[in-house]
Amino acid sequence: MPIFQLTDDIIFPHPLLADENGVLAIGGDLSPERLLLAYQNGIFPWFSEGEPIIWHAPDPRCVLYPEKLKISKSMKQVLQSGKFRVTVDEDFKAVINNCQKVFRKDQPDTWITNAMHEAYIEMHELGFAHSVEVWQEDELVGGLYGINLGTVFFGESMFHKVSNASKVAFITLVKAFPFSIIDCQMETAHLKSLGAENIPLSYFLKLLNKEVDKHSVMTR
Repeated sequence: MPIFQLTDDIIFPHPLLADENGVLAIGGDLSPERLLLAYQNGIFPWFSEGEPIIWHAPDPRCVLYPEKLKISKSMKQVLQSGKFRVTVDEDFKAVINNCQKVFRKDQPDTWITNAMHEAYIEMHELGFAHSVEVWQEDELVGGLYGINLGTVFFGESMFHKVSNASKVAFITLVKAFPFSIIDCQMETAHLKSLGAENIPLSYFLKLLNKEVDKHSVMTR
């Protein structure tokens, strides 16, 4: 399957044309117009500094249906303990800064390039990108950010500085808003433990066609 080269025109090939690794196209830009079109069609950018922009549409797609959210007994105790304070859109820049800088054990460097960083801050300012912050007293210790279109939340990245903080952010996000589906992009053990599952990309696209036409549920 060929990988498509994008031009200045804000169009994408059909997401089902992505290769076996989920790579659909390269090039283009990270303008709000192109990002919105991408998410509406189940496509997202993921690349490293120094690479061209790489657009992905993996098949299968990892998603979480809110009604299938799994909260362990120990996590219920954490949520009820009052250990954390959770906010929404209180400090988007701090969340994306931490997602960019806090490395994972299985990830040698960040995939949130400087261009991505700037693009998602602009998307936040336009009301499309949102963050969940987790605090201990006045210190930001975890959080996540993503895009909300209609009743779909497209998760982008999360971080934690103390144990369970990113799980608290994710669980709060799922429970606080009337989402129909959470796009987790690609499966991880962490997301699977919370109830995420893989579905065919073709089915995911049908869900998007129904759900992204509605008003955003995370209005500010």
